[in-house]
Amino acid sequence: MKRLNDTYCRLTAVNHLPQTMARPQLNVLTTLDVARTQWYHFRAIVIAGMGFFTDAYDLFSISLIVKLLGRIYYSDPSFESPGILPPNVSAAVYSVALCGALAGQLFFGWFGDRVGRKRVYGFTLILMTICSLASGLSFSYKPMGVITTLCFFRFWLGFGVGGDYPLSATIMSEYANKRTRGAFIAAVFAMQGFGILFASIISLIVSAAFNNMFKAPSYTEDRVRSTVPQADYAWRIILMFGAIPAALTYYWRMQMPETARYTALVAHNIKKATADMSKVLHMEIEENFENVRGHDQAIRRDTWGLSSPQFLKRHGLHLVATTSTWFFLDIAFYSQNLFQKDIFSNVGWIPKAEKMNALEEVYHISRAQTYLALCGTVPGYWFTVAFIETIGRFWIQFMGFFMMTVFMLGLAIPYHHWTSPGHHTGFVVMYGLTFFFANFGPNATTFIIPAEIFPARLRSTCHGISAACGKAGAIVGAFGFQYASQGNTPQRGYRKGIGLRNSLFVLATSNFLGMVMTLFVPETKGKSLEEVTMENIDENEV
Repeated sequence: MKRLNDTYCRLTAVNHLPQTMARPQLNVLTTLDVARTQWYHFRAIVIAGMGFFTDAYDLFSISLIVKLLGRIYYSDPSFESPGILPPNVSAAVYSVALCGALAGQLFFGWFGDRVGRKRVYGFTLILMTICSLASGLSFSYKPMGVITTLCFFRFWLGFGVGGDYPLSATIMSEYANKRTRGAFIAAVFAMQGFGILFASIISLIVSAAFNNMFKAPSYTEDRVRSTVPQADYAWRIILMFGAIPAALTYYWRMQMPETARYTALVAHNIKKATADMSKVLHMEIEENFENVRGHDQAIRRDTWGLSSPQFLKRHGLHLVATTSTWFFLDIAFYSQNLFQKDIFSNVGWIPKAEKMNALEEVYHISRAQTYLALCGTVPGYWFTVAFIETIGRFWIQFMGFFMMTVFMLGLAIPYHHWTSPGHHTGFVVMYGLTFFFANFGPNATTFIIPAEIFPARLRSTCHGISAACGKAGAIVGAFGFQYASQGNTPQRGYRKGIGLRNSLFVLATSNFLGMVMTLFVPETKGKSLEEVTMENIDENEV
């Protein structure tokens, strides 16, 4: 442990900066750093968090309905098993929102640094609201028309979702005090867990209600009547529900002032930053104008950009660390989330598809995901909120990757034991623990750290780049796992892959690589943003 800690300290130069280099700090920023926890902190958490609630609902609800889409639009009564989406269609449905999110993270990350966080913050919600509704109104009843329009609207839905990542993280980091900043950003991200849970519950309610109103036999009993015509409304309702929380949050987002750090450090309007934060904190903030002149002149000299030698010297290794750890995490995390229904079917926790009608299958998938969200996903997020300011970002991320690797190997090595009768519950418990340590681990910290370690004028951009690399990993996972997990008897339309057991070994390797790259991530606990990013140090002194 001591050797690991020594290695970590050598790799993170932020911890070893001479204090004599510091510039005078603006009083408004110092006041924010030491401000006691107030109502506006919780209000900011809720406003930003509801965006993530919507993001998670929109991204992960698709996994609940893809089997229903296969039954409705690609069913052939001549086959002994229900219809499924063809491989190319399935890949598109799963991945198109992730592709949109990747593009949105890059664009809105850059745009948030160019024009301000607040000015584009509401637009992402508008886009999510409109496209959530439009996804459920996908045109035509023919397969090609429905899938094409569904993918079109989900791409732009993902574009809005992607924009929420850098903007929400940056806004929360710049509003928070240095003592509880990590917990506040983690609380925003923890709303993702509730979004996943809410999607599962809505799907559970809708499928149960439709199945109760429109009785249908199982596929084995009647291959045609097992999918009632009204099932076409069920998946649309599930997707459209994602518009509600986004629409409810829009007004409150528009009432938030621009962050003081953007206004002072990027827009160079220290007077406005002071006035805005005086209103938010309900106190009079006075600036030392001698400090203001010296600080403003210093930050105006810092004009270097993302590709400059100064950035590479100060933050190049940090950007490599945040992008790579998020990439490796999301390969595993999205593979597990999007395809858990297939994994549970393979180990026998969900009945075989032909033994159920279409709506029963949605119900069983939703119930399994609800259990997993309640027992593993949601608690993991809030453990991070509770302990991040005690344990620190680095150790939570390192521990999370380590435990995910251990549990993945624990599933993969004795895989045939877990899939034999009587051991399915043990598999599900182990699988749930990987979600717990993903969320009490790198899934939270990879979101938090990029919002803290880059300078204000590049913070949103760098967070967007880091998040986009994560979504690139998610796309790799969504495409790769779908094909790789096919075993000796692949699903209709698929070729034989390496099988589920070997796929779990691949995910364990991805987690291990994330753990290794975590060694290059700096600890930010208890430090001001300017201390972490070295904005309080003249560029010619570094």
